[in-house]
Amino acid sequence: METLAYFNGVIGELDEVMVPFNDRSHWFGDGVYDATCGGNHIPFALEDHIDRFYNSARLVDIQIEQSKDELNKLLRDLTKKVRSPQTQVYWHATRGTANRNHVYPVGVKPNLFVMIRPFPLVDLDHRETAITVEDTRFLMCNVKTLNLLPNVLAAEKAKQAGADEAIFHRGPRVTECAHSNVHILKDGVFRTAPLDNLILPGIARKHLCKLCDGLGIPVLEEAFTVDEMMDADEVMVSSASTFGVGLKSIDGKPVGGKAPALLKRIQDAAMIEFFEYTQQPEKAAAVKRGESVTA
Repeated sequence: METLAYFNGVIGELDEVMVPFNDRSHWFGDGVYDATCGGNHIPFALEDHIDRFYNSARLVDIQIEQSKDELNKLLRDLTKKVRSPQTQVYWHATRGTANRNHVYPVGVKPNLFVMIRPFPLVDLDHRETAITVEDTRFLMCNVKTLNLLPNVLAAEKAKQAGADEAIFHRGPRVTECAHSNVHILKDGVFRTAPLDNLILPGIARKHLCKLCDGLGIPVLEEAFTVDEMMDADEVMVSSASTFGVGLKSIDGKPVGGKAPALLKRIQDAAMIEFFEYTQQPEKAAAVKRGESVTA
């Protein structure tokens, strides 16, 4: 298959599978999602993503019918059906199909969606640009909900400014980005926002923290300000398909570029982990040798 859509057991290409009109995602965005990248037909860090998915569902009272093991097997099996070895593996659950009513429907089962499509990893050898945007989202940013309108508006604002990403801040505090987490390197320390209700607990963020620990790089999970970000040695963003790309400008002002070797050590460790997890040992070995490797 070139692409794959799954809805409650029905499988087809993305333009073939239909969704009920009364699905609650249409009325209220009443659902949660997660996503990862697939390499060599294997979804990366899938256990971590599934754990976060079930936690998001728990926080909004959606009872997923499948067990974690059942969902894990389903996503792995579906990923193998798509021809491209490099994919985006996306899934979400909604509260189900029912007539429009704000209160939970009674006796309705959740609907499970899966989308798999060709999707390249972001090349970490280049640097991106960003703008800052005041964070006006609600106070449940730790839930990976389908309600992403503020993120959509911020991403479009970044596009109109010719930037790659929008960095949210609440007053002076930096929170996260429109579709990624943001981190800084300062004086050899990896700094990232704490896990509270103002940011999504990013899986790439989690893995970067562990990788830095393994590299002997101190990790500080503490809020930082816009001014501290602008003065950082490096600014990084990470997501399911972006394991830590460096930024070169924010709001048109140069940032980072002061610790490229340290940034590269972290990026290489992230790529080695990805290649080893997705059973591509020859590529992992090439990165260890200092060679440039594409996913």
